[in-house]
Amino acid sequence: MEGIALFNHAGSGNHGCEAIVRGFLEGVKENAPAIRLLTNSGGEDRRYLGPVIAERLSIEEERHLDRDLVMHTLLYGYRKLTGDKECYLRYRFPMLFHNGRNGASAGNGGSGAGLPALAISIGGDNYCYPEMVPELILADRMLADRGVPTALLGCSIEPDALAGDKAMVEDLKGHRLITVRESLTYEALCEAGIPEERLRKLPDPAFAMPAAEGGLAGNVMSAADGLTGNDLTMADGSIGSTMPAAGQDSGIVGINVSPLIERYRGEGGETALDAFTALTEHLIQHTDLRIRFVPHVVWANSDDRKPLRALQERFAECGRTELVADAPAPVLKREIAGCQFFVGARTHATIAAYSSLVPTLVVGYSVKSRGIARDLFGEDRGLVLPVQELTGAGLIAAFEDLRAREKELRGILSQKIPGYRERARENAAEMLACVGR
Repeated sequence: MEGIALFNHAGSGNHGCEAIVRGFLEGVKENAPAIRLLTNSGGEDRRYLGPVIAERLSIEEERHLDRDLVMHTLLYGYRKLTGDKECYLRYRFPMLFHNGRNGASAGNGGSGAGLPALAISIGGDNYCYPEMVPELILADRMLADRGVPTALLGCSIEPDALAGDKAMVEDLKGHRLITVRESLTYEALCEAGIPEERLRKLPDPAFAMPAAEGGLAGNVMSAADGLTGNDLTMADGSIGSTMPAAGQDSGIVGINVSPLIERYRGEGGETALDAFTALTEHLIQHTDLRIRFVPHVVWANSDDRKPLRALQERFAECGRTELVADAPAPVLKREIAGCQFFVGARTHATIAAYSSLVPTLVVGYSVKSRGIARDLFGEDRGLVLPVQELTGAGLIAAFEDLRAREKELRGILSQKIPGYRERARENAAEMLACVGR
């Protein structure tokens, strides 16, 4: 066995996934074992992580059964006949479940590097999605059968799910180490019987990712750009916004809207887009603030640019709004860092804001939002607005409360974030200490 494998990585088109990888690497020392990133989308990772990051890890794409009709049909029939539940995962991860010297190679989907000394699941909130849990458990069992220890990086798990799923709890007990990014999940894991010696409470690795440096070079999307964004030429870090990155005194409100939050909204009434429309109207009519719309996930089935573009097109004539184009996570973090306030739905967009000392209102739908806010501020009341209760009036009131508390919140962030960044880097050190343990 050699090196470590980061797996359950969905691809850097979700810039939160990208930020986790980048933040993890911030804590990796020069003499560390070789690192392999097993990804759902090698193209995304090569595009967004770039050549500098690529030199520090190997990028290996999973095989996609849904893109091979013949193999899909054959494996479906084989699984029905034999009851072999593992066959899909063996196909998906030949580089993870086979010794490279005995079959898997770069040519057939593997790296030829052999089994890893440690397999780290970096999909921190995967256990929050019930449809994913059986496959997570199966993958961990398959690795254990091959003598490969596993670890879970930067996780959040709903306490109710832990309390009601014995199979999940037994699976989590099998990890050599779990780093937990907020206290609500940490307490729930302890109550579920996960041994404390296998738990570490550390900030999300993304807190350690620095923002890009560089000047301003027009990263704003016009309506003519469609939803594709601009070309990524990040070598000099020069992609930026036309608005100044003046931070505390910038007069800019950053807004991130996710199509995902519609899934968690309550029945009837306003949509999430309605609520953010009302907030934008309020900002334009009752303040002098400018609005910066910032996407953080650009996957075809969950593209933040779609609702954000609708907002930009509706309010563009006022001359106080802009839609930031798609870019690597450090560039987006720089755009967020240039805001005076931030209102966001995507967890890692809000982490980019917090770690840049920007007072932030989270439109949340899970334990991670509440837990991160409580750890930073001692409470989540007024700082996390449950999407199930989202209305335009409520969002406006919550923003005005945030605005009134600007000095207080910025002071708390200024005090806590330097330590958060340092502790976030410890995720890598703690994981690497597991190798050979």
